[in-house]
Amino acid sequence: MNKIIKLLTATLILITTFSCNNLNKEKNNETSTISGNLTIFHAGSLSVPFKQISKEFEKKYPDVKVLRESAGSVTCARKITDLKRECDIMASADYTIINKLLIPDYAKWNIKFASNEMVIAFTEKSKYHNKINKTNWFNILLKEDIFYGRSDPNSDPCGYRSVLTTKLAADYYNNPELPEKLLSKDNNFIRPKEVDLLSLLENNTIDYIFIYRSVAEQHKLNFILLPDSINLKKPELSDYYSRVSVKIKGKKPGEFITQKGEPMVYGITLLDKAPNKPTANAFMDFLLSKEQGMKIMEENGQPSVIPSVTKTFNNIPEKWKKYAREKSK
Repeated sequence: MNKIIKLLTATLILITTFSCNNLNKEKNNETSTISGNLTIFHAGSLSVPFKQISKEFEKKYPDVKVLRESAGSVTCARKITDLKRECDIMASADYTIINKLLIPDYAKWNIKFASNEMVIAFTEKSKYHNKINKTNWFNILLKEDIFYGRSDPNSDPCGYRSVLTTKLAADYYNNPELPEKLLSKDNNFIRPKEVDLLSLLENNTIDYIFIYRSVAEQHKLNFILLPDSINLKKPELSDYYSRVSVKIKGKKPGEFITQKGEPMVYGITLLDKAPNKPTANAFMDFLLSKEQGMKIMEENGQPSVIPSVTKTFNNIPEKWKKYAREKSK
């Protein structure tokens, strides 16, 4: 009897050892394919969270080097369409940029993953910083001794969203001349992307900037919250926001794209010709996971909008459809 028990025990040990070895082998094989350089073009406002996410991803996959390039989202797209630059993943501060500039020639789908809102940021050195509020901010910005900055609408969603905010403000504050007055002032402080404005603000070259709330929080800036009717934050105000629009440069010289006001929603896609698809797939899983990438996004002031409706739902790989929703017919 004891011999039988010993024999069974030995057999179980052998089976367990064999199974564990196979699992480890499979895991090692999977990890070995996730290696090399991973190139990501992303919005400037994603710089802080994507740096943290990339660091954690590289810890999980030590054979990977994440190469991040931040720029205005429109500029990111044009690196792909005009300059023919190779990249694996593009993340845009405005999901519509992916739809309009990359789909269907360079990508087939788009997942909405985070949100934001527009604020007016400043420092303790900014003139009138102790007087500005959500009812008088435009009067402060229009003062002759005040300089303010915004990003380029043709390069960066934050730029055209700043324009849309001023147009919505004209209606909200019953001040129809407001957009023309604001947008004709301080144009020498327009920069390619919103994060380029930070150094101008911090060295007191300018007093105020239009910027995303997440960026203001990440850089410990003072800021005023704007009314929901103009801050492009609320999904339930989509129809109201869409009453205003701005034209930006399109795919070809002389071509323009009309950007309507709508809630701020970030989008991400994996390029059709991504040079490192196995690693790009792994990064997408890591980023969109509630417990991993999206946790870091939310910690940086960019709330998740997963799952959200997308017109490209049918083109999304099956394993990622859980991160999106199909548009109702």
